[in-house]
Amino acid sequence: MSHEQQTSKDTPATVLRAGGVICYPTEAVYGLGCDPDNHSAVQRILALKQRAEEKGLILIADNFAQLLPYVDESKIPMDKRAEIFSSWPAAITWALPAKSSTPKWLTGAHSTIAVRVSAHPVVKQLCQQFGKPLVSTSANITGQQPETTLDKVKAVFNDQIDFYVEGALGGETKPSQIKDAFTTQLIRE
Repeated sequence: MSHEQQTSKDTPATVLRAGGVICYPTEAVYGLGCDPDNHSAVQRILALKQRAEEKGLILIADNFAQLLPYVDESKIPMDKRAEIFSSWPAAITWALPAKSSTPKWLTGAHSTIAVRVSAHPVVKQLCQQFGKPLVSTSANITGQQPETTLDKVKAVFNDQIDFYVEGALGGETKPSQIKDAFTTQLIRE
């Protein structure tokens, strides 16, 4: 997708289907997102953020069913399932076993995939309209503070983002916790 500014006929879903990158509000900060199955779109986000592919990325979804193409549900420990599934929807990201077919550009150097079922109304609507989860990574250059206003995101990325989604942040004070599904230990507080 070209780096043209959005037009009135564009929707986030059409931009995502065309391989574009969007910026949208999440629970605590603005996020950058794209189609997780579009390698070139994911590469654009990594380049924008100056982020190493080995780190992996988070997928954010409206419901757990949207994550099933990427998560190996059979490998989620039985004794951890209640804690994982009862924690959603919320600003909690779980590192779950990835299917062998899950692209390495999503998992990075890990055998897990970081996933979250969100309660944020804008995120839910985006995922419903797109019909699948989105890549979700904070709208900032790696090592800098995540942005909490759309104006600041635009100042950093300007027309490198194909669509800016208006909306309020969800009220959390910091990006989602990331927990390991096998140990339930915090990977990121």
